[in-house]
Amino acid sequence: MTQQGAITVERMDGPAAARAEDAFRLVYAEAFAEPPYSETADDVAATFRRFRSQTRKGTFRAALACAEDGEPVGMAYGHPLGPNTGWWDQLTEPVPEEMRREDGHHTFGLMELAVRESWRRQGIARCLHETLLDGVEAERVLLNVHPDSKTASAAYRAWGYRKIGEARPWEGADLHDVMLLDVRPDQKSV
Repeated sequence: MTQQGAITVERMDGPAAARAEDAFRLVYAEAFAEPPYSETADDVAATFRRFRSQTRKGTFRAALACAEDGEPVGMAYGHPLGPNTGWWDQLTEPVPEEMRREDGHHTFGLMELAVRESWRRQGIARCLHETLLDGVEAERVLLNVHPDSKTASAAYRAWGYRKIGEARPWEGADLHDVMLLDVRPDQKSV
């Protein structure tokens, strides 16, 4: 558990995150209702059907940030990409085969990272990111971000991510930037 001022960030495995689903849902629904995402209640419901499935993965990990009174203020979660991931198939331009090869250890997929509006610009997102990735044995982290989410994109670039392409993460989605972070500088990431 990490403390930052009056904020506590707790790392969770899948079962713990599943028990805290309401907190994750609250943060997600509020953060992604805003433009450019403008997600509806149906979008949130679909995300949390996937969330329930993802939390059953043995490699799933999450981080939840709460205020002193227990109010959820931010969250992040993801898991390593397995050999049958469809993530690479969503890119508009193919990447080399050696880049897309996954074995469940090579790439950690950062599925979501969000902080509620009134708690932003306090370093909570960075703390969530660091807590989530602490101890991850993957060589790199992959994520999608809406290009009109300028603040999120700028944060990811400041944390060392680079854009490697564009994708539509789900049917009907806007085009998103696909960003990659090398987390083991001693390893050459393709």
